[in-house]
Order: sequence, then C-alpha cells, then structure tokens
Amino acid sequence: MDDLTRVRQMETGTPPLTHEARSAARLRLRNAISEEKRPHRCAALSRRLVLRVAVAATVAAVAGTAVVATRGGEARDTSRMTTLSAAQVLHRAADRSRSDSAGLPIPRDDQYLYTRTFITQKPLEGGKTKTWTDESWLSVDGSKPSKRQEHGKIHNDPPRGKHEWMWPPTAYAGLKKLPTDPDKLLELFRHGSKSTPENDASAFFQACLLMKGPRVMPPGLQAAAFEALAEIPGVRLDHNQVDVLGRPGIAISHPKAAFTFVFDRETYDYLGLRTKGSGLKRVKGGWEQDSWYFETRSLEDLGVVDRIGQRPQS
Repeated sequence: MDDLTRVRQMETGTPPLTHEARSAARLRLRNAISEEKRPHRCAALSRRLVLRVAVAATVAAVAGTAVVATRGGEARDTSRMTTLSAAQVLHRAADRSRSDSAGLPIPRDDQYLYTRTFITQKPLEGGKTKTWTDESWLSVDGSKPSKRQEHGKIHNDPPRGKHEWMWPPTAYAGLKKLPTDPDKLLELFRHGSKSTPENDASAFFQACLLMKGPRVMPPGLQAAAFEALAEIPGVRLDHNQVDVLGRPGIAISHPKAAFTFVFDRETYDYLGLRTKGSGLKRVKGGWEQDSWYFETRSLEDLGVVDRIGQRPQS
C-alpha cells in the first residue's frame, strides 16, 4: 500500500474538511517543512516525515486540534496552540465587526455620535502609568460644533464647511463616503499607488489612523478595514497581548509601523489600538523626543445622542 492511499483511507468515514480546517492543516505542514529545511538541519525533509505530518494534520483538523512533528517523526498534541495566521484573525475580526454593527442605529444628520475611550500610557523605562477616560460628542454631518476629549483635554471644534476634507474623517457623513469594499479601501490607504514595502507600511498606518480617533463607523467600514489589512504583505501575529483592561488578546502589527491592533483571543472582538510614542521636551533651538511610552486605547462605549453632554442609555 502506498503512502497516499494511507492518507485517503484515514479520511474515509469522516466529514469533509472545511476550508478553514484545511488551510490550518496546510499551514502546519508548511511550517514543519520550513523548520526542517533550515541550514542547521538536514538538507531534505524525509518523505516519511512529510506523510506523518500530513496525516497528523488531517486528523487534527477534523478533531479541531493542532499537532507538531517532532524530530523522531511522532505527532505531539498541542490542542491549545492556535494555528491561525494574521490574515485569518483579521477576517474573523471582520466577521465579528459585521455582526456587532448590525444592531447600531443609523444616526440622523442633526444628531451626535458619542464615544467613551479608555487610554493608558505606560513608560518604557518604568514609572507611573497615566490613564484617561475621554468622552466625545461629534456632529454627525459636521454642521454643528463638536466636543471631544484627548488625554483629558477638552476641544471644542467648530462646524466644518461642506467642502472641508480631513483624513481620516471623524464626522459620520465623511465616513459614509469611504468605500466598504476591502480592495477599494486598501487602494485608498495606498493613495492609489502599487504595493511596495513603503506603501504597504503607509497603508497599515492609514488604517491605524482610521481606527484611532473617536469615531463611530458606518456599517461595514470597520470590517472592510480589517479585510484590507489582511491583504497587506508583512502583517504579523503576536499571541501574547493584554489590552488596557487586562483582557488577554492577540495582536496584529507591521514591522515598519508603530501601531498594533489588539483583538479578543476568543471572540475576535476589536479591543483597541496600541502604539509606541514619546513626549517632547524643550531644548535650545526647539524640541526633542523624550520619555518613550506604550499607549493603548480601548473604545468602551459608543452610541447616538441628540445633544452634547447626553450619554446613551444602558
């Protein structure tokens, strides 16, 4: 009996693999092959090890567990190990966002978008962590004055003109004009330019800016942003992240960007945005960077209200 026949027989009587399970199994196999092909290991992966990894990966995908091939060729159960890629996490976060946004009210132009954001700044070299709870009331169409907080400071913004444009928009009317097609949104993030390492890093940064400010997304926009991020080469996954409220999460980052998206490890809810920043100190002839810190933002509440100062009902 040949090896491929053995693999086929193992699948007999089991339900067909889902696309997600098959992708995860392929990912584990590729990782095992890459590990075996490193210079410090033997030059070629043995045919028998490939078979054992493939068989174990298939069985694990059906059972909902993960396996790792050891040097001895045996499969080791690691059911708690996640095998999702950064792109898969972002697509799950997009699905979650679409589900959550389905119940949000569509605001009228004369209303206000309310947001409450929890912010922490933790110094890299030790010291006291600063915290803020910022509230904002943004005019839906920008025709009325808005009130927002940034690190506890209150800003009273005047109405915006009809032809005034800013990136990223904060007014709902401006956000509604952004595409909810991921490919078109990614093209906007890249400013119409082709994919290059520099343009990809810039696109990741533009997506971060869209998520950073106090804004309520129209249906489908946040999900499209996550799916656009999934198409950017170089996005990476970090399994060991904790948001500002201590919730365990997984993070998506880019090697050339200072921002990191944090998602709930179990539900894939978007928990917030983490960035590395610094303060400024005055020196002779100007300013220079000082006191580096990690800042994390978590959107705690959002809704639609009729006036500044009003908060959504629980």
